[in-house]
Amino acid sequence: MNERHSATSHRHMLRLMLLCFALLLAGCASPVRLMPTPVSFSSGEVDPFAQAGTSARGTDVPVLYVTNRGAVIEKPDPIYTILPSERLRMGVAHVRIGDENLDWETLHRLSTSDDPDDRPIVRLDWLQPMVSLAPKDLVADSGDAKAFFALVDKALAASASCDLLIYVHGSNKTLPRAAAQAAQLRHFTGRRMVVLAFLWPSGGSILRYFTDVANAAASVDSFVRLIELLAEHTQAAHIDVLAYSAGAQITSPGLARLGMPRPGETREQLRQRLRLAEVYFAAPDIDTRRFVDDLGGYLDLVNRVTVAANLNDSALRVASIVHRASRAGRPDPTELDAEQTAFMVEASNQLGFDLIKVNPDDIPQLPKTSHAFWYEDPWVSGDLLGLMLLKAAPPQRGLEAQIGPRASRYWTFPPDFDERVKRLFLPATPTKPGPQR
Repeated sequence: MNERHSATSHRHMLRLMLLCFALLLAGCASPVRLMPTPVSFSSGEVDPFAQAGTSARGTDVPVLYVTNRGAVIEKPDPIYTILPSERLRMGVAHVRIGDENLDWETLHRLSTSDDPDDRPIVRLDWLQPMVSLAPKDLVADSGDAKAFFALVDKALAASASCDLLIYVHGSNKTLPRAAAQAAQLRHFTGRRMVVLAFLWPSGGSILRYFTDVANAAASVDSFVRLIELLAEHTQAAHIDVLAYSAGAQITSPGLARLGMPRPGETREQLRQRLRLAEVYFAAPDIDTRRFVDDLGGYLDLVNRVTVAANLNDSALRVASIVHRASRAGRPDPTELDAEQTAFMVEASNQLGFDLIKVNPDDIPQLPKTSHAFWYEDPWVSGDLLGLMLLKAAPPQRGLEAQIGPRASRYWTFPPDFDERVKRLFLPATPTKPGPQR
């Protein structure tokens, strides 16, 4: 009887917490506005758009998309649901920055300075669906599928980098909002990096958080299939992944599953087949122990895994209470057993795992409890772009190494990080990527 009462009380407490948190995050329903200019570009000394072709210099920012959302209508104007589907629906999301009154010159100024002017709204104009693949459908049997992957290759050929960046959004995201975030990520790469948004079926409301958790789990197979299709049917030199918040609940187990080789396949053959390079988890909302276990299954297959974590993250503080376990973006190392701890120490020092401490005391004007720091803070976004555009390691990007418990290593932002990361970009321009480690 007491156990039943305790469970009921816990559910009531969770509902109350989510309601309070929904009120706290009411601003999330506001339109997506152009993120602050990354500090690497805000002085005007570096123009990320210098190599962008004339056709890319406009206020429209199309991004590729793949979704496993169910569909009420497929074409010409798709209507997608918040229910997971076994199908992969692929196409182009046409996103625009600002309205018809915003010209390229103004957008360029806002994107290469710390201009305090109001940031324009970033909105999804329309979706251009191209193909819907059932689980057993083969690309070779679908002209529409071949056309989509040919479009990916065309975009890669026109970019300064042959890398493809997959963005996996977090919970509480509508499809238009997630597409807008992917588009502004592409915008601040100087339009030179090809971005594909994996638009999994988030409910678009913090009150549907548990629905999002279930839908994220139901999206892992689709994510795995997407990576395998891109590796097999595109000319991408490498595939990078940026997973935000609950997007880690898809990306982390998905990468672990991809880490299981086919019969007779060696680890090196698997690595070459998948071509995974940079994996970046921003404020990952996933059980810390699960994340560590997953990491061991794929770390040797990628160039680098980065976790950016704010230990004061208010969203992950609530998530840790809801799930009764710390989150990888706000980890509690005492939850790890001896084997997991030893692995993380080795990973942080020798195996290509980088933990970045996003400390509000180190970063000017970063809100203490920030969860959305990867796009809301110029220092963090500047560091992220140094990784994705230049493939620079933490010391090259200006971060400083620190020694944690049991000789584990993590990275922090020094007081002059803004000047350091600018120097990284000044002599260099993104080129075709060289050999990975």
